[in-house]
Amino acid sequence: MAFGAGPGAFTGLRIACGLAQGLAFGRGLPVIGISTLQALAQEAGATRVVACIDARMREVYYAALEKRAGRWHEVVPAQCVAPQSAPRPPGEGWLGVGSGFEAYCGELAGKVSMVRSAVHPTALSVAQLAAPRLAAGEGVDAGEAAPVYLRDKVALTQEELGRR
Repeated sequence: MAFGAGPGAFTGLRIACGLAQGLAFGRGLPVIGISTLQALAQEAGATRVVACIDARMREVYYAALEKRAGRWHEVVPAQCVAPQSAPRPPGEGWLGVGSGFEAYCGELAGKVSMVRSAVHPTALSVAQLAAPRLAAGEGVDAGEAAPVYLRDKVALTQEELGRR
């Protein structure tokens, strides 16, 4: 059983994980969480991808991923960052995908060679990434599955809203 583990919306991640856990537990199946950023990169169909999701609160979930030997490798680790502070990946030929490029096109455009902001992670991309990993025994017991949070804060205070 596979689920989109995040980063992403806190409630959505908890629901996805809980549903996968419940279905897997009943069948005695292993569970694997798949990075939302890797699923986004998989959906892009390129080998060098900067996956960027609007995290709200003037931040993005951001990673630069390169596909080698059929697996995604982080060149720039997944992080929650202000768009203007997102690091440019090394080298050329990076495709930027995800809602972060739509929301913060000015701040992010110079970090990649080309942008396709309309690309979204899908259940198919999660399944494509999960299948070989589950076959390799990377799944865990349903009780051990957990979402991936890149930040703990879910909202700005009134004071913080006034300062920005």
